[in-house]
Amino acid sequence: MSNTMMTPGMSGSSEVTVSEEMLASSVGSGKVAVFSTAMMVAGMEGTAVDVVQGSLEDGQTTVGTALNITHVSATPQGMKVRFTAELTAVSANGKGLSFKVAAHDEAGLIGEGTHERVVVNQKKFEDRTRAKKRD
Repeated sequence: MSNTMMTPGMSGSSEVTVSEEMLASSVGSGKVAVFSTAMMVAGMEGTAVDVVQGSLEDGQTTVGTALNITHVSATPQGMKVRFTAELTAVSANGKGLSFKVAAHDEAGLIGEGTHERVVVNQKKFEDRTRAKKRD
């Protein structure tokens, strides 16, 4: 049974300090030694997951299905990045979730946009995915 009801307005945040492993030059998403867009997106997604995970039934989680993100400012190694996610809409069947996401470093906004997730039964989802590689 779910702990609480998922409702628009629920929000959360998380924070990381940019390490060498998070740089575009390290993750393969670019050649420059700045916080990678890929890691920014991962932080946004992870924050969105955490906003609703406690409201899901046992065995459920969410998976990302869409992103519309801008990355507007570079962040150097060693600087802190704070991610925020706000649930903006829940579909009629309660499975589709829309989020407003953003990331700020110590100097200001570095990225923002929207993110869509879908509620799934984790075991069934993983079983279906593994079945794809069977002959």
